[in-house]
Amino acid sequence: MKKDIATLLGGFLTALLMFFGTIGISFEWFTQESIDAFVVLVAATIALAINIYAVWKNTNVKERLKDKKGGNE
Repeated sequence: MKKDIATLLGGFLTALLMFFGTIGISFEWFTQESIDAFVVLVAATIALAINIYAVWKNTNVKERLKDKKGGNE
């Protein structure tokens, strides 16, 4: 899913680049290379967020199980 979101974002930005080119607006920094780099950054950010959530959730569940076991003794 994260790769699909990044691909959709890249497609939108590419279409925006083409639109700006058609109407004569150009930015030196807004190129296909910068769009590709941004898509990689977005994909990496999504992956990082998912992994941080997984680690947090795993730690939180372990702590709750530990507290539950400790309370029963």
